[in-house]
Amino acid sequence: MLVLLPPSETKRDGGEATPLAVKSLGFPALNATRRGVVADTVALSRTPEAAAKALKLGPKQASEIVRNRGLRRAETMPALLRYTGVLYDALDAPSLTEEQWRFAARSVAVQSALLGLVRADDRIPAYRLSFDSRLSPTLKKRWAEVCAAELAVVDGVILDLRSEGYAALGPLPEREGVHYLRVLARDESGTVRALNHFNKQAKGLFTRAILEHGEDFASTDALLAWAAAEGYELTRSVDRPGELDLVVPEVVGVPGKLSAVLRSAS
Repeated sequence: MLVLLPPSETKRDGGEATPLAVKSLGFPALNATRRGVVADTVALSRTPEAAAKALKLGPKQASEIVRNRGLRRAETMPALLRYTGVLYDALDAPSLTEEQWRFAARSVAVQSALLGLVRADDRIPAYRLSFDSRLSPTLKKRWAEVCAAELAVVDGVILDLRSEGYAALGPLPEREGVHYLRVLARDESGTVRALNHFNKQAKGLFTRAILEHGEDFASTDALLAWAAAEGYELTRSVDRPGELDLVVPEVVGVPGKLSAVLRSAS
């Protein structure tokens, strides 16, 4: 199976003094595009005013442009450690066991605007580039076709947790077992609606649960059976073909409560 995660705007600094080695990354068919995007990002950073406009950065974010300028010689670390923010805090990659890391390396990929699909353990630098950053050709034109081709040959379940903008950089194949995951909340009256603020936290916690379980789900039914046994309310969407709904109680709106109630009592 493959769990697809979005990147985050925020990145952890530092790493080991091992510069980016494109040829060592997963999904090697993306390497030519990777080299082009990295080269253009570095070149753009040499003109701070143009870079700020293209990356939609304010005056206080000038350090992001400096960071991009040094991409080729920057320190690197595994992708799951590089990204920070709500989803990655909930996933808590630093506390994964060696066995869980091995499973993550096979079963988790992040949709990077800079490097395309990267494996959980691919060593990457800190950078600033988003799906809507203004490069020419556009990032969608560069990534969509080549990333879609890589996803098309993935076997088993593909569970897409990416946001809409990043999902467009790597369209999913149309087949059984490929699903976008939507997080929903149920209030006390039973009404189900989209979960907004805690959406990322729920996705991070659910990904963590999959990594702790460590099963390479061969089918959607196998994934749903495991989820039900663990107390998660994960079902096929009734009105959105191909999607899965993860429903959590409304109490998740209370900070700190999500991890306790992600497993539904229903």
